[in-house]
Amino acid sequence: MPAARSGTAKRYAEAVFEIAKTYNSFDRWSEELRAIVRVQADPDVTTLLSAPSVSFETKELFIFQALPDLSVEAKNLVKILLRRGRFSLAPQIADHFDRLLNDYRGIAVAEVTSAIPLTPEELSAVERRLSALTGRQVLVETNVDQSIIGGIVARIGDQLIDASVRGRLMSLKKRLASA
Repeated sequence: MPAARSGTAKRYAEAVFEIAKTYNSFDRWSEELRAIVRVQADPDVTTLLSAPSVSFETKELFIFQALPDLSVEAKNLVKILLRRGRFSLAPQIADHFDRLLNDYRGIAVAEVTSAIPLTPEELSAVERRLSALTGRQVLVETNVDQSIIGGIVARIGDQLIDASVRGRLMSLKKRLASA
């Protein structure tokens, strides 16, 4: 995504977050943003919204029929996005909102990659260890990549923790090459 679009989505998310904070409506906003993203991802919706021959009112009516339970505030967001031709930013807005909400709640999201799927016990141990390292509650999203051979690689924001066999072998290779 281009930086300008990312910055725009971030500004929308920050505005939504401030509204949610004011009314303590974080969960409602999170659900509504995800519902908007689901509708936006529909190829038929994309086709309709990109058709210049379809009026703004028709596009708005179509979206609101697809999302009948939206709050007044969320409907206003949809109207603004539609009028400014930025409805396609919905996924990025929702992602930025989730990051802001996690930060506000003291939650860190870790992307953990392992060579084989982690058992529930291993996953729990990884969450506890990463929580102890960060001082925050950690939610783990898992991936499997056999190329790391063994161990795990965890990414929390900009921080990378490489406890993989591949990482250790690469470190040993560098030390041997410089010796």
